[in-house]
Amino acid sequence: MGKKGKAAARERREQRRQEVTLLRAVPYEPGQRWWDCLLPRRAVAVVTGANRGIGYEISRQLALHGLHVVLASRDASRGQEAAERLLQEAAEHSSVEWQQLDVTDAASVEAFAAWTAQTHGGIHVLVNNAGVNFNRGADNSVESAEQVIETNYFGTRRMIEAMIPLFKPSPYGGRIVNVSSRLGRADGRRNRIGDASLREQLLTDDRLSEELIDGMVMKFLEQVKQDTWSSIEWPQMYTDYSVSKLAVNAYTRLVARRLLDRPEGQKIYINCFCPGWVKTAMTGWEGNISAEEGADTAVWLALLPQEQSTIGKFFAERREINF
Repeated sequence: MGKKGKAAARERREQRRQEVTLLRAVPYEPGQRWWDCLLPRRAVAVVTGANRGIGYEISRQLALHGLHVVLASRDASRGQEAAERLLQEAAEHSSVEWQQLDVTDAASVEAFAAWTAQTHGGIHVLVNNAGVNFNRGADNSVESAEQVIETNYFGTRRMIEAMIPLFKPSPYGGRIVNVSSRLGRADGRRNRIGDASLREQLLTDDRLSEELIDGMVMKFLEQVKQDTWSSIEWPQMYTDYSVSKLAVNAYTRLVARRLLDRPEGQKIYINCFCPGWVKTAMTGWEGNISAEEGADTAVWLALLPQEQSTIGKFFAERREINF
C-alpha cells in the first residue's frame, strides 16, 4: 500500500472512530434495554482478565448500564483493587464484585463455575477478555508461544465449555463475546497462514472442527519446540499471538454452529471482535485509541437488543468484518 493508500485508510479509520464516538453517546431506548426486563434481579455479566485495560473498561461500561458485573482476574490483590476502584468510578447504584479466576487452570475454571452457580444461579453475559501478548513493536519472538496459546485460545475455550451450561433461560438470549484481533484473520492480506488448504478448511463451516483447530495450534507449537517454524507458513506479525487469535475466531464460529438450534428462551449469541490497537499495558501503551474506545464493540455486542442479535460473526468498530 502506497503513501496515498495509507493516508486514505487512516482517514477512513478516523472517520469511523468519530462515528462510533457519536453512537456511544446515544442512550439505549427503554424498549432496547433487555437487561432491565430481568429486574428485580440484575443481569449477571462475567468479564475475564478484568483487573486492567480493556477488560476493566468493559466491566465499567457494563456496570454503568446497570448489569451486575463479576470482575474476574488471576491476581487477587489487583482484582480486588480494580473492583473497589470501579465501584468508586461507576454510578452510585452500580453492582460489581471480584472473583479469582485463572483461565489456564482447569481446576480454577471449575471452581469459578461452581461459585457462579451457587452465588448467582447462572449468568447472562460472558466476555472472554483474558489474554497475553509478549511482543512489542517489531519484535516477533515465539519464546512464550505455549503460554500465549494456552491463555488466549485454550483459556477462552475452557471458559465457554464451563459457562454455557450456566446461562440462565431468557427470552432475550445469552451473550458470549470473545476478544480477538484482526491479526487472527485466516485470509488476511498481510498476516495470514501460508497453507492455502488449511485456510480453506478453517473458512469452510462444514469442515471446521475442534480437531482441525487443535491440530493447527499443536502443529505450530511443535514447530516452535523443534525450532522449525517459518514466517512463510505462519502469520508474519506477532506470530504466536496471531495463531492464538486465529484459533479463537475459528472456535467462535464452531460454537456458533452448535448453538444455532437451541430453542427460544435458551438462545445464546456468540461473536468475536477486534478492539483495535489500544493504549494498554499489553501494547506497551503504544496504541492509537483509548481503552474506552477499544471496549465499545464488546459492550455493544453484549447489549444488542434481541431482534438485532447475531451469531458467529467477527466485528470491529460496531461493523461486521471478514474472518
